[in-house]
Amino acid sequence: MISIAYAMGQGGAASGQGGGFAAFIPLILMFVIFYFLLIRPQQKKAKEHREMIANLKKGDKIVTSGGIYGTITGIDDNTMMIEIAEKVRVKLNRANVAGLAQSAASQSSKSIDTDKDKTS
Repeated sequence: MISIAYAMGQGGAASGQGGGFAAFIPLILMFVIFYFLLIRPQQKKAKEHREMIANLKKGDKIVTSGGIYGTITGIDDNTMMIEIAEKVRVKLNRANVAGLAQSAASQSSKSIDTDKDKTS
């Protein structure tokens, strides 16, 4: 009986040794896929946002992260003063700028272009 148990133990150990590196291949492939589909695009978007915030200047039309449109009237290292209506100014942290606002003329021309594409 001991010889049967010993023989079964040897067979189990021999078959387990073959999967060392091969077991990590799917894990490595999943990491590579996640990197190129999720991590890298997010880093690129964050870098573009940092550059946009660094290049803001007086007179730029912006949209805040809260959805408020305004024009920069004063700018400092960490804060800026934006005018959201005539003689209504708000102090805002630079990090709360979501992006540059597009003018109404460029938005309407884009919508006209997309309407033309839909009818063609």
